[in-house]
Amino acid sequence: MPKTLNIALIGPGKVAHNHARAVLETPDTQLVAVYGRNHNRAEEFANQYGIAAYSDIYDMVDRENVDVCIVCTPHPAHRDVTVAAFEAGANVLVEKPLASSLADCDAMIEAARKANRQLATVSQRRFYEPCMRMREAINAGKIGKPVLGLAQLFGWRSEEYYRSDPWRGSWEHEGGGVLVNQAPHQLDLLLWYMGEMEEVYGIWKNLNHPYIEVDDTAVAVIRFKNGGIGNVIVSNSQKPGIYGKVHIHGENGASIGVQTDGGSMFIAGMTSIQDAPYNDIWSVPGEAELQSVWKAEDDRVFNSVDSSSHYFARQLADFCSAIREGRQPVVTGEEGRKVVALFDAIYESTRTGQPVRLSS
Repeated sequence: MPKTLNIALIGPGKVAHNHARAVLETPDTQLVAVYGRNHNRAEEFANQYGIAAYSDIYDMVDRENVDVCIVCTPHPAHRDVTVAAFEAGANVLVEKPLASSLADCDAMIEAARKANRQLATVSQRRFYEPCMRMREAINAGKIGKPVLGLAQLFGWRSEEYYRSDPWRGSWEHEGGGVLVNQAPHQLDLLLWYMGEMEEVYGIWKNLNHPYIEVDDTAVAVIRFKNGGIGNVIVSNSQKPGIYGKVHIHGENGASIGVQTDGGSMFIAGMTSIQDAPYNDIWSVPGEAELQSVWKAEDDRVFNSVDSSSHYFARQLADFCSAIREGRQPVVTGEEGRKVVALFDAIYESTRTGQPVRLSS
């Protein structure tokens, strides 16, 4: 029997409830504790799940024999709590994005190396069936080399949303806007499929949210090291908008794609996911007729689970298996850093008006 791993949450906010349910769904794991700077909030959260509340990470990891900490704090706080969890002896799974700066990412990756522990970034949409199908098609050479990639996320965030938590909408407390908070899933998928970036030119704007400091819209062009090119367009200013897509076109003329989000923009703790993800483009020779079959299968699976926790649970299961087997998880800390490098380059490009070359 696999060793049961003890899981603790860091940060008792809205998304922590999704992760708590995911732990309960994941075999050979148990939820044992939650850490929060506000001990009253941590205790209120802990009481819902019958676990212990702590205001000291080192004490929590030691007393509860914690194997894995899942970080659910606002993005600029990821570095400090992650480093503390590693120093205390835990492995760490960090909510997206890995951090809001490359310096923080590097400190977290170095802390994992020094502690000889695993670091991973939450990107549960990789575990969607149509997203995995795309990765498998690329691995099998069905589209040849990926030469053109497009990532889109159109949705709306209201003033009520930005007022729902005091950290939203500021550079200091959120670290950015749509690029940092809503788009990382689509950015991660684009990079997963297209590979390493070489150069980024981007522009961000705040089009119609004057009560926040950060971006509600961004556009970018990417040159990839494999010779391919890519385009990103993401926005919280499109009402109704309401969809996220990643499309990949191959050198042999075949195209594959996924609509990751549709029907309603998901807001952790506030709304549910409505439409099942599906492969909205699939022109691989001999497989186009499978689109409708896959969509029916994917609809059935998606609608038979709690989608707000099921795919977190799939990623957590992979992370726990990686710990037990001494292998890399599907979404490593280094993979999470690539997403931060992309949105950081878009911010820098907007500041300078120039393309940003990324170091190898």
